[in-house]
Amino acid sequence: MAEMKEVVRTLLDLPTEIKRRNKDVIAGSGYMAPSEKNPLYEALGLFDMSSSKDVDEFCTQLGASPHQRETIKKYAAAINGLMMDIVPMGFRYTDSGFLTILQDDENVGGLEVMKKSGEFVAVDPRPNTLLVTLGDIGRVWSNGRFYTVKHRVICKEAKIRVSIASFLLGPRDTAVEPPPELVDTEHPRVYVPFTFNDYRKLRLSTKLQAGEALDLMRTNL
Repeated sequence: MAEMKEVVRTLLDLPTEIKRRNKDVIAGSGYMAPSEKNPLYEALGLFDMSSSKDVDEFCTQLGASPHQRETIKKYAAAINGLMMDIVPMGFRYTDSGFLTILQDDENVGGLEVMKKSGEFVAVDPRPNTLLVTLGDIGRVWSNGRFYTVKHRVICKEAKIRVSIASFLLGPRDTAVEPPPELVDTEHPRVYVPFTFNDYRKLRLSTKLQAGEALDLMRTNL
């Protein structure tokens, strides 16, 4: 985890013209430069950590050294294995997604989650830990039994904050819906079936980024 954090820091220090080689694979992925709306935010994107081809392409785009490439591959394999341990058996999907595994900055805080009361509380960084949160797709798969937690990151101090978020998304072409055992007369289907790509496009087009777009997919509309 420490080696991966150092690799990410080094890649983010690359010249902008090199970072821009990290192209979109799906809408909203790839390199994101600081903008007028988010002047303190910058990100690089790797689409499928389980794909050696995708990992190699990401490394080639940024001119990663052999050591950096090996570190990224080891981290990707470890995180992908962890995801497969967490998700339900038979659920083979690739924050609109199913879940997120976050390696937060162990020195600089800023992450906050919302309690049921609507109050935001700080999630203090802890070294050598990973934070797992459920995404919208996970809520749909559970037929509304699992809940997503709204979160935000605030700037608490004038320091660089580096975090690594790994997302388990959803099937691109297969509709997301709960397994039969989670649907019965007491728990009728909450959401209509939809694909991850369609849902991602809906979130982007409506600009509903905090889970509100999921209400548009309810069966009782």
